[in-house]
Amino acid sequence: MARVEWDRTRRDAPSSRGDRVMAKTQILIVEDERHLADTLAMNLRREGYEVLVSYDGQDGLRQAQLRLPELIVLDLMLPVKPGLEVCKELRSGLRTRDIPILMVTAKAEESDELIGLAVGADDYVTKPYSLKVLIQRIKNVLRRRASKADAGAASVIEVRGVTVDKHRHRALYLGSELPLTPTEFRLLEVLLRQAGRAFTRHELMDAAIGEDAMVLERTIDVHVKSLRKKLGPGSELVETVRGVGYRFREADLVTQG
Repeated sequence: MARVEWDRTRRDAPSSRGDRVMAKTQILIVEDERHLADTLAMNLRREGYEVLVSYDGQDGLRQAQLRLPELIVLDLMLPVKPGLEVCKELRSGLRTRDIPILMVTAKAEESDELIGLAVGADDYVTKPYSLKVLIQRIKNVLRRRASKADAGAASVIEVRGVTVDKHRHRALYLGSELPLTPTEFRLLEVLLRQAGRAFTRHELMDAAIGEDAMVLERTIDVHVKSLRKKLGPGSELVETVRGVGYRFREADLVTQG
């Protein structure tokens, strides 16, 4: 698996089940009951997920907007900002509106479930819950997200004059073909598919090089430098995000704060 000097414990022992999870899948837990949040986080890490934890609604919203996780486990009754308000703001945000949300709450009334689903939750679990059942529901939501993404994934992507044709394995900038290596091609494709999203170096290594490759963190910097050189005048489209990694510049990007 990819070895990163700054985080040797990022991957926990994988699940023994057949549906092993890629470690790059990031889940944000927003739950004010710390023992529940920490227990769920520990078990999800054992399944191979990367987990972020927040204990209030405002911080959870901030982390979601900053990190753009693949799924959010969101409690309804939260301090500072209620879960319903967090859900509404996530669904109205340009960069967060498609993130799956699994809502968890002590409220068990049917009306509460309907309200949660109405404001954009993808699934709803009531407390007390079985940890195994909750984790399986999380996996089900992630599978549906992956299937939807695969079904809608275009073979040709074009953003700000940069085009990637996956089927023909061609990349162009303003109509001129780019002589990319296979790794540079995969790297550019990943960045274009989610233009505007900041990827960590670890995520880019997994996507472009492979999670089983024995590489260092700075390896991705070398590939990005080469990609920028080949883009020429378009080199500034691949932006460095300080303290995070890289992103492809998105037109009319809306910043939420």
